[in-house]
Amino acid sequence: MNCQSAQIEPDALVDLIVSTIKAEVVNARSITTYREPLVGFCSAEDPKFKELCSDYIPAHYLPGELIEGAKSVVSFFIPFDSLVVKANSRDKHSVAQEWAQAYVDTNSLISRITRQLISELDARGILSAAEPATHNFDPLTLKCRWSHKSIAVIAGLGSFGLHNMVITDSGCAGRFGSLVIDRELPVSKPAPKNRCLYFKDKSCRACVERCPTGALKEDGSIDKQACYARLLEVAEIYKSIGVADVCGKCALGPCSLKSPVS
Repeated sequence: MNCQSAQIEPDALVDLIVSTIKAEVVNARSITTYREPLVGFCSAEDPKFKELCSDYIPAHYLPGELIEGAKSVVSFFIPFDSLVVKANSRDKHSVAQEWAQAYVDTNSLISRITRQLISELDARGILSAAEPATHNFDPLTLKCRWSHKSIAVIAGLGSFGLHNMVITDSGCAGRFGSLVIDRELPVSKPAPKNRCLYFKDKSCRACVERCPTGALKEDGSIDKQACYARLLEVAEIYKSIGVADVCGKCALGPCSLKSPVS
């Protein structure tokens, strides 16, 4: 650790990370527009990481497998503008080009954010690493090696809904990114709370009803192969704009832009 790294205070490091993420979103210069990003932090030693690996995704990395001496994990959510959600709500089956474009644009934006953060931190003698925004999964099992959504829950940014999406206080219509660093950061996670109306009182099944393939079931299970086949169909339609293997119909209910549970 060099002197510059030793001198930066944890609170100043948090400010640097948050301001960098917000600045990159504001200056995205993409077709897609966004609302204000959310940022959360958790310890790399949080026991939920081991629970995630042992109970849900056996091949999932621990933070220490991304970088030696991992101390903290940064999670961030970039929520889409409401116009993107409205566009994808126009037709029950067809995925709107605006939604496909948002997927492509935001994956690129997340890559720029993590590259910028890694560079900023490296200049201060701080080691960090990130996994891709998407396509970091096993092509056979479709299970990912690093779940940005699960990490967002561990960092207190949101909670899983019936649709297996993470609902934040700014909804679920958007994309998640994360970063592992070798410095301890202040962790102030809010108490866990449910943001899904179905889990609250079973009053909403919008995600199940909107699923165009029937892959999503009311018991919370999902036929991943059927879902992925649908995503590949959409990717073929929008191949001219990038890799747009996306659907998002399950993310258009009352939890799309905010938490519907007060």
